[in-house]
Amino acid sequence: MAQHLHLLGICGTFMGGLAQLAAARGFRVTGSDANVYPPMSTQLEAAGIGLMEGYAAEHLEPAPDLVVIGNALSRGNPAVEAVLARGLDYCSGPEWLAREVLRGRWVLGVAGTHGKTTTSSLLAWILEDAGLAPGFLIGGVPGNFGVSAREGAGRYFVVEADEYDTAFFDKRSKFVHYRPKTLVLGNLEYDHADIFPDLAAIQRQFHHLVRCVPGNGRILRPGNCAALDAVEAMGCWTPVERWSLAAPGKAPEAADWQGRLEDGGGMHLSVRGPGGEGGRVALPLPGRHNANNALAAVAAAAHAGVAPARALDALARFRGVKRRLELLGEIAGVRLYDDFAHHPTAIAATLGALRARGGSGRLLALVEPRSNTMRMGRHRESLAASVADADRVYWYQPPGMDWSLDDVAAAGTVPASVSDDVEDLVATVVGEAQQGDQIVIMSNGSFAGIHQRLLDALRAVHGA
Repeated sequence: MAQHLHLLGICGTFMGGLAQLAAARGFRVTGSDANVYPPMSTQLEAAGIGLMEGYAAEHLEPAPDLVVIGNALSRGNPAVEAVLARGLDYCSGPEWLAREVLRGRWVLGVAGTHGKTTTSSLLAWILEDAGLAPGFLIGGVPGNFGVSAREGAGRYFVVEADEYDTAFFDKRSKFVHYRPKTLVLGNLEYDHADIFPDLAAIQRQFHHLVRCVPGNGRILRPGNCAALDAVEAMGCWTPVERWSLAAPGKAPEAADWQGRLEDGGGMHLSVRGPGGEGGRVALPLPGRHNANNALAAVAAAAHAGVAPARALDALARFRGVKRRLELLGEIAGVRLYDDFAHHPTAIAATLGALRARGGSGRLLALVEPRSNTMRMGRHRESLAASVADADRVYWYQPPGMDWSLDDVAAAGTVPASVSDDVEDLVATVVGEAQQGDQIVIMSNGSFAGIHQRLLDALRAVHGA
């Protein structure tokens, strides 16, 4: 009989991907979550995984062979208390992944404050296009695959290496469990204020990760990140390759991997590797930040044996990632995008990419400060500047946030307003939208379902 796993917090992106990997490996998988809803619930049900709403102790009867506990759960949760009281066998998601899936494989980990999901997706697609059939676990849904996780048929496994803590009983960052042979360190800024008191605490966790990369592995990182310089200075026992990305008309800085943008929109990239190999690609993603992600993916793929020219050829056929500057629709000449935007730097990068790409209309930004760090107010001083590339900003004051966005709106250089009612916000945006406008919805949460509401309202007004 197949071993029975029960996952607590199964509908999170990481745990949902883990559940699908376990089911594909022949485990009988069930799970509980407080928020059982599509699209993750649909993916899980299609994989034959039984879902239960809430965290009732009764969900653990009869007792599963192993309970995998997500990092959103803590002491006092009824299911957690039942696991402990009954002496059930349990572990964290990252621990299970490392033991059951990653052991014996060539792990390519992608870490950093920004760009992990896109870079992981780019890297997995390059390896797939090269015939290496990688497995992957990614915090988003790459368009080339349509799923966030798969076992894969080859020796390679790409994992989005998140620095968030592992579980209530294991406060190390999740990525410490993964033991990558190839490690991308894309960038490093202060984030996750609910977990880390300061940047130094995050750097310490990143150094724990660096300590796990073998001497015959490779670390890829940008050459101009002081926060990563400090991590490397703590000690490094692995060859490091650096990359640099130059703006149009500028010479790249000295680095092992040199990239050059050939247009202001950031969609035409030339690459030169350590041995002079490289080429050019017209990227399907706009923005300097995405060119940077692509350069990192090419460099990481080279360590796995994929020639840069082959990698660049694959990038031209990359189909993007859901919720990463994803075009939701175009109605009466108004284009509506969805973007994850969990941090002021990410907000600025997305708006900068759309601005650089140009267009005849305005750039309208709807922003929900949804991440724990932004809700705590740790980035409030930089929020106003992050939207400077927009022509108009609509701030959404989410329920339960104990500080007001009014000062942020007032401090900005572009017209801005604050609303705590999604229906009013939809009506305002639809009333002000004009042909040629680009509207981007920015939140790492559901934003109260505003995406579909805006699409429906635009269609109702314009008859599209």
